[in-house]
Amino acid sequence: MDTSELRKAVEEVELVDAHAHNIVSLDSNFSFIHAFSEANGEALSFSPNSLSFKRNLRDIAKLYGSEISLQGVEEYRRVSGLQSITSSCFKAARITAILIDDGLTFDKKHDVEWHKNFIPFVGRILRIERLAEEILDEDLPDGSSWTVDSFTTAFVSNIAVTVAGEIFGLKSIAAYRSGLEINTNVTNNDAEEGLRQTLIAGKPLRIANKNLIDYIFLRSLEVAQSYDLPMQIHTGFGDKDLDLRLSNPLHLRAVLEDKRYSKSRIVLLHASYPFSREASYLASVYSQANVYLDFGLAIPKLSVHGMISSMKELLELAPLNKVMFSTDGYAFPETFYLGAKKSREVVFSVLRDACIDGDLSVPEAVEATKDIFARNAIHFYKISSVNSVIYSHSNLSQNLSGDLDIDVSLVRVMWVDGAGQHRCRAVPKKRFNDVVVKNGVGLAFAVMGFSSHMDGPAEGSGLTAVGETRLVPDLSTLRRIPWNKKDEMVLADMCVKPGEAWEYCPRDVLRRASKILKDEFDLEMNAGFENEFILLKMLKREGKEEWVPFDSSPYCSASGFDAASPVLHEVVDSLHSLGIAVEQIHGEAGKGQFEVVLKYTICTKAADNLIFTREVVRAIARKHGLLATFIPKYALDDLGSGSHVHLSLWRNGQNVFMGSGTSSKNGISTLGREFMAGILQHLPSILAFIAPLPNSYDRLQPNTWSGAYLFWGNENKEAPLRASSPPGTLDGLVTNFEMKSFDGSANPYLGLAAILAAGIDGLRRHLPLPEPVDTNPNPETLQRLPASLSESLDALHKDDFLKEFISEKLLTAIKAIRKAEIEHYTKHKDAYKELIHRY
Repeated sequence: MDTSELRKAVEEVELVDAHAHNIVSLDSNFSFIHAFSEANGEALSFSPNSLSFKRNLRDIAKLYGSEISLQGVEEYRRVSGLQSITSSCFKAARITAILIDDGLTFDKKHDVEWHKNFIPFVGRILRIERLAEEILDEDLPDGSSWTVDSFTTAFVSNIAVTVAGEIFGLKSIAAYRSGLEINTNVTNNDAEEGLRQTLIAGKPLRIANKNLIDYIFLRSLEVAQSYDLPMQIHTGFGDKDLDLRLSNPLHLRAVLEDKRYSKSRIVLLHASYPFSREASYLASVYSQANVYLDFGLAIPKLSVHGMISSMKELLELAPLNKVMFSTDGYAFPETFYLGAKKSREVVFSVLRDACIDGDLSVPEAVEATKDIFARNAIHFYKISSVNSVIYSHSNLSQNLSGDLDIDVSLVRVMWVDGAGQHRCRAVPKKRFNDVVVKNGVGLAFAVMGFSSHMDGPAEGSGLTAVGETRLVPDLSTLRRIPWNKKDEMVLADMCVKPGEAWEYCPRDVLRRASKILKDEFDLEMNAGFENEFILLKMLKREGKEEWVPFDSSPYCSASGFDAASPVLHEVVDSLHSLGIAVEQIHGEAGKGQFEVVLKYTICTKAADNLIFTREVVRAIARKHGLLATFIPKYALDDLGSGSHVHLSLWRNGQNVFMGSGTSSKNGISTLGREFMAGILQHLPSILAFIAPLPNSYDRLQPNTWSGAYLFWGNENKEAPLRASSPPGTLDGLVTNFEMKSFDGSANPYLGLAAILAAGIDGLRRHLPLPEPVDTNPNPETLQRLPASLSESLDALHKDDFLKEFISEKLLTAIKAIRKAEIEHYTKHKDAYKELIHRY
């Protein structure tokens, strides 16, 4: 029988790795021998004399061309460096997407974001037991003891805040702790007692009480159902703490039979080895319960005979569309390569035998190959539908099936210039795949010096017609365009060459500032934007075309919302398709003005989301014959439009901006107060980044809720920095603060970077936060913030806190652009009216 077509399909298919873990630094104390001697870094030992150890070591040495010894491979790793070996392993593995369970506590592990340097798509899986332990290791803000009710509230809310576009599934390791015989009738009283015993054991907590484990498992299933998320479950072999008898997936029958969980989507990990037949049976008989199988870990950790036997047992009863590949790669890029390599070999062997035995035809086996290695995971985890990602550097869409083989003719490579304007270059899809992904698109240096009124570099910017940067696409941001589905768009980094950022790159500026906050204080800044915009319609008066507000309805008008609902619904639907969560949308107080509120997320992603949101709003409005503008002040006699940003500080998934008890002054932690103090002190110069047009200062006026004076307040809408306590916050505590000065003409990367720099300065110098002003501001006692871009630019010239964060050359360019804006709009008083076509 000729199975060459099958072999070709197995060798060429791009892989979706549906279960893996973080890679660690080369200097991690988690030694490299664990790549061969342990299953996933927990404690599953394999002797150097085992079959898998010897085979896998040979395979890695062959890949590297090194001596076939542990010492030889380790020396190659040391000399080559982590970037090089990771690139080599992933390139050889041909993995195009990875879902990472980051719940393993490796020394010096890289975060999920780091892996995006090597893989076009990286998603996160949330380990529920780890999350529960992190929550219980923290004290309650009011100093009280944890109860099941308070824990459940915190647990569910923590999952909820990471759902929208952030995670692709939950994971349970109940098998490690108390086994899979889950008591579906566990009571709150049972869980309360389990919680009490767990807390008595002291911190750091390790939850092992069966009642509490079962309670967390069942609550997680409920949450997963409500968000239509799958839940991965460790089954079969594992570390020495695991009772193998209790890791048989048959123990899950009580859960699968319970109608409360009938809509659950469950993945049995690790081929359930040595219970692969039992897993196959469950996937077969519980077809309505969506039981899927994942064979990572069994491949490549078993002998060749063991891997093939386990795979054949999985396929004895299980439908082919319910079996999925993963590497269970962990800590070392080599584990990803080994998982991919051996999986291809084993799947080919098993499907070839199925063809020989008459179970499958060769064409059916080819389709099964695509299902097992990619399609099943794409559909099950909703990778493509949630993020509209087509894996650009591969031929995945062509290689898989008709339902993914969509004709995408152009890809828009997008960037934001120094004046905050969105720009793009479109390239044909094939060229994007073949050339642009690797080498980028050339762009003249001068473009980063353009102002809002002229497509030419500002005088004194240092940017001229000489020289080119490279627009290198960040494939993690590749999205199908909702209003033009044959096209895609992707955000680009500006690079000197691939892998080396240009010093003018705004996205890199924000990444570097975020890294400083992380490295020095182990903090991350979350951001959520409120985007105000005006819908304009075209009128003809005396033969002339004129753009006027869509309507004149008042703040939060129901009738005004109805009138604009076709536009607003499509905006929300489009954002959802891009994985951007909308928390609220409503009519604002200006004529034709609306606001869309985005859910907060890590600030680098929040900036990306803001760019996509502006694109969506403008495009959908245009589709409906309207013009949407984010201009700060469309009409000088009406209210302006801002892009207010809510900010908070987080550490290990917990909000540490919020105070934690009665000792927290104003409900804000010491970290939060110092961070705010730095921003407040530098706010006059920050305005040059977040209110970058002369027109911005027409908005920043007293009694317009935009923040005209230098102070902060508790829920004071006139404060430029407003401490916020959203519904559900404990009395007296503050979860975040809002910056009202930020507007829609700002480059969000540079704006957030300037804010971060000021906040870090406050943390470094332990700056004190003044007392809040909780009344309408008194001009006689408060300092007026810059009333013009000129005043803000003067403040920036006198302030030097940005030097570490933004290069001198980029600062020079920004100052030159702002100076050009001032000169132009001073000479041309009505020129601001043209800005509706740029912002």
